[in-house]
Amino acid sequence: MNGPVAAKRRLAIALAVSSIGICFTTASAANWFKIQDTNAKNVPLISGFIEPDVFAMAGTPAEIYNPALKRYISAVPHDNLVGPNFSNSTTGIIQRARLMIRGWINPHISYFFAGEFGNNAATMVRGQYTPQLQDGRFTFSGYVPGVRIEAGIIRAPSAEDAMNGYMSYNYVVFPTVINQLMLQPFYEASPSSPYATGPSGSVLVPSSEALGVNAFRYPGIQLFDWKTWGHWQVAYGAMVGMYGSVAAGNLSNSPLYAARLQGSYIFGGHGPFRSDVTAWVWYQNAQPDYLGHAYTMQREGAGFQYLQGYMHQWGRRLKFEYMRGNGWISAPAAFSQALGLQPALYNDQLYTNINNTANGYYIEGGLFLTKRIEADVRYDYYNRLPNLEAAGQERIFKTWALALQYHFTPFTKLMAGYYFRTLKAPGVAPNSPGAAVSAATDNEFAMQAMISF
Repeated sequence: MNGPVAAKRRLAIALAVSSIGICFTTASAANWFKIQDTNAKNVPLISGFIEPDVFAMAGTPAEIYNPALKRYISAVPHDNLVGPNFSNSTTGIIQRARLMIRGWINPHISYFFAGEFGNNAATMVRGQYTPQLQDGRFTFSGYVPGVRIEAGIIRAPSAEDAMNGYMSYNYVVFPTVINQLMLQPFYEASPSSPYATGPSGSVLVPSSEALGVNAFRYPGIQLFDWKTWGHWQVAYGAMVGMYGSVAAGNLSNSPLYAARLQGSYIFGGHGPFRSDVTAWVWYQNAQPDYLGHAYTMQREGAGFQYLQGYMHQWGRRLKFEYMRGNGWISAPAAFSQALGLQPALYNDQLYTNINNTANGYYIEGGLFLTKRIEADVRYDYYNRLPNLEAAGQERIFKTWALALQYHFTPFTKLMAGYYFRTLKAPGVAPNSPGAAVSAATDNEFAMQAMISF
């Protein structure tokens, strides 16, 4: 289609993109500080999106010795069950369902509020479904040159996949390194009785004391801005916040500090459709509290991304990111308590001390085969607690992901992916629970529709 009609249609699409703004982002968005933290001037008051999902795994059981029964029992580990309920290996859920309200109070002050109603780790608090206010912030612009101020519940400066908007997700299943290292579960800091002691100095946290996650958000204040010189752009964000669960109302005085610096070379385009090369570094430090003692949780990483074209044939991208953590390392429960296994198998294990470490990376690429069909591949590596190999607590997760996307519009698409997963447990005995869970790890198929309104 050519001529004035096509030009008008392209203009209408561009205006729609700019008006929807910060959350309806695409695979080509790189300056998340601008896109997510600053409303476009003509935004709709109410918007949202819904994500229905289908997950399918074989449900392979692991053979675990039950000392009370003095025999082996066959049980499906959580790795082969769909969260957050871990009751089925194949099921359909509404993973995310978000309603958003945004606008401007005056030319310098904007606001953004979003509620999450989906079935995911953020809405599972103490084992109960709990919808939550996921975003709630005000942004002040134009008062101080080179500085914008944001206050409220904020997506903290962090890893790329922790900062990007939902429309830039290219896979249904997040990288394991992001999920386990950055999507940190919260726990009751002052339980009625101390948590039981687990292996290698860990504590065992029952599900009744698990407070869900914040989906990378924390209450606090952030200073951020960006500067562009021709094709070059530099952006920064620095935040001071509180570490704790928003949904559970468990906001102690434990501080959180986070910062990210990124630089881009922009080939062309604007906003969420631009083509560029971007590199970044980031850092987080928190002091979560447990029984009146402040521990240290440190996370840091670096990465780069190349983006060229979106919803154009042969549009392509390449992304790599490495990250590591010290202290406050979580190991999710392997089984359900109903199986009558030892507590270390049905409680979360939390390794509080700073000498405990984890590290990992992911590398991914994508190619538009046509204007609407995109093919993707990713490799994800996560090494949890390599310092405890001799104690048998180290776990190495490796995942290959192959995915296809069909883009109906820039804001509505269908994704399908297959995940080849392996889990290794160095240093464990061949007949141990760790070896049994590792051997049972399933591959996974997942499909998701992203529907915006």
